Amino acid sequence: QVQLVESGGGLVQAGGSLRLSCAVSGIIFSGNTMGWYRQAPGKQRELVATITSDFGTYYSDSVKGRFTVSRDNAKRAVSLQMNSLKPEDTAVYYCTVQLRTRTYWGQGTQVTVSS
Repeated sequence: QVQLVESGGGLVQAGGSLRLSCAVSGIIFSGNTMGWYRQAPGKQRELVATITSDFGTYYSDSVKGRFTVSRDNAKRAVSLQMNSLKPEDTAVYYCTVQLRTRTYWGQGTQVTVSS
């Protein structure tokens, strides 16, 4: 079974930092694209960042320059370093893995940024 387990969410003040991690099992981790999505109440789901098997990255305009996505193939984990956090970043963050035939999702972790 493919499993994604997220950790690192919590409450942080505006301007602070938080690091999310996602542990992956059930796949050959190094060969797949990983992604981070987020969804706030009453808002549509948003793609935040992706990192490919060859370590290419993508960031949404709303987080570019503040967030950094990385992967550690030995640890089978993907991380999202979030700096200069804003209240608008408040959302449930989801880790995903893109296989050839489907995408798997983690359970989500809550990030709340206070002002």
